[in-house]
Amino acid sequence: MADLVRIVPYDPAWPLEFEAEKTQLAPVLAPWLAGEIHHIGSTSVPGLGAKPVIDILAEVRSLEDSRAAIGPLQELSYCWAPYKTELMNWFCKPSPEHRTHHLHLVVRGSQAWREELAFRDALRAEPETAAAYEELKLRLADEHTLDREAYTVAKTAFVESVLARVL
Repeated sequence: MADLVRIVPYDPAWPLEFEAEKTQLAPVLAPWLAGEIHHIGSTSVPGLGAKPVIDILAEVRSLEDSRAAIGPLQELSYCWAPYKTELMNWFCKPSPEHRTHHLHLVVRGSQAWREELAFRDALRAEPETAAAYEELKLRLADEHTLDREAYTVAKTAFVESVLARVL
């Protein structure tokens, strides 16, 4: 059975967990990196409650070329999934049923790259936006506890409204 959708209070250990994971990922991803490895998603926003999953974005030169990272990433317990393949190569760790990490290989400078970083930066810079987002996530987690995809889709209008304002 897949993990339930649950929002937990912010954990100050999340940035440390990201840094530890980045240290492991950097040498494995080096052949495909075109820039940095970023902490994204709600766990990257100080004070924001979140699903306890560390979201990571790695800037790559090419989606096609970076598919060669699937095998090496399996050595770090990452599972590739054919999710939004036109935008990213997406992985979860340690399994689709129980996720502690998400990894997005995204082309540097692409729309997906701009949107992920802009949304994170807006939440970090605007406490009122972060608070509204947390309130929405708590409500949606109650409504969609058993359906992670429905939970994600239900957040789309909020995310798009923030991006329309900041991009």
